[in-house]
Amino acid sequence: MTMKPLLFKNARLVDPDTGREETGGLLVRDGVIRDLGAQLTEAADADVIDCAGQVLAPGLIDMRAFIGEPGGPYRETLKSAGEAAAAGGVTTVVSMPDTSPVLDDPAVIDFIVRRARDTSVVNILPAAALTKGLKGEEMAELGRLKEAGAIAFTNGARSVTNAQVMRRALTYAGDFDALIIHHVEDPDLVGQGVMNEGEFSSRLGLPGIPREAETIMLERDMRLVRLTGARYHAAMISTADSAEIVRAAKARGLPVTCGVSINHLSLNENDIGDYRTFLKLSPPLRHEDDRQAMIEALADGTVDVIVSDHNPQDVENKRLPFAEAADGAVGLETLLSAALRLVHSDRIPLPKLLRAMSTKPAEILGLPSGRLKIGAPADLILFDPDAPYVLDKRDLKSLSKNTPFDEARLEGQVTITLVAGRIVFDRRST
Repeated sequence: MTMKPLLFKNARLVDPDTGREETGGLLVRDGVIRDLGAQLTEAADADVIDCAGQVLAPGLIDMRAFIGEPGGPYRETLKSAGEAAAAGGVTTVVSMPDTSPVLDDPAVIDFIVRRARDTSVVNILPAAALTKGLKGEEMAELGRLKEAGAIAFTNGARSVTNAQVMRRALTYAGDFDALIIHHVEDPDLVGQGVMNEGEFSSRLGLPGIPREAETIMLERDMRLVRLTGARYHAAMISTADSAEIVRAAKARGLPVTCGVSINHLSLNENDIGDYRTFLKLSPPLRHEDDRQAMIEALADGTVDVIVSDHNPQDVENKRLPFAEAADGAVGLETLLSAALRLVHSDRIPLPKLLRAMSTKPAEILGLPSGRLKIGAPADLILFDPDAPYVLDKRDLKSLSKNTPFDEARLEGQVTITLVAGRIVFDRRST
């Protein structure tokens, strides 16, 4: 940890905001970027880091992570989540309100803000509950929660099924330009389903979840956005039909954005194989055609952001029959490596990929980070996009080890992570 000026030289500078790529240097002083470019090779009073051609880019911003604290510190604490994020190149995390107590009270939001500031090495920004107790029945006190430090409003892993409640929340949020993030999955259509409905679920003998559980809720929300004019972000979409719905909404000029989980870009329902519970997710892993549609939607800008959907679960909640196991997988530390598969397969250029994980989330959340620009916060990552490794879940810094990428061959490792100019992760010293 240091606040001494730092000069990164011989770096491959990638600015996802402008798409610019060049070899050069970048100077960090007093927590912000002071200079950068091909001409920058020295600074008299700075410590020098020779990047040897590695990529220097804005730190990642993850808009969807579930953290156990308060109420479930055995799953994940703000401290352990911060360490996991730093190791994965994530410099800002938006934490979901699915805690105990639920983040529906200004005092609890204030606790998270203070606790994260004191214990986490990265920025952790709480998203407050959209409805009281996440029950979907009564709107939470959005104005007071925003004043306490809430970055956005969401019902976390639950959907607001009552259209009137959702309309009121959107209308009220629109009055002070607040962002609504919604999990689009109709619980009644999900029913007892535990994986994507189709031939594979039938062969495994598991109850399926139809794609319409997602698309019906998403279509409803698009109409409510048209009615209210409020800013809306679909937390994650996972089907080709959902991409078409968002694409059409954007074409009509609606203030709509959406995300996709790295799991739904990297994996499909076949990866569940012999009932691998670490791949039981919400929404479920889909057919390969849907995965390809998500990649295309990311490439054409329909999908705005990539999220980890980091959801730590302890061993007891995963070491169960597939139908009984809890949903969720950890993902903060593998977000970048898994996403780089799209670059190595020539599906997405590196600047566009990084834009979906840094610049665009920053724009949606109204943050000054996410770009290589003089005066911007020095939330940065240095990484080797070609460094190969085999993931061992025992090496993860997260308290929970429920990763879907255990023993997977991955490429791309973070070397250094900076937050506000401080080195918070340095692989060279590990």
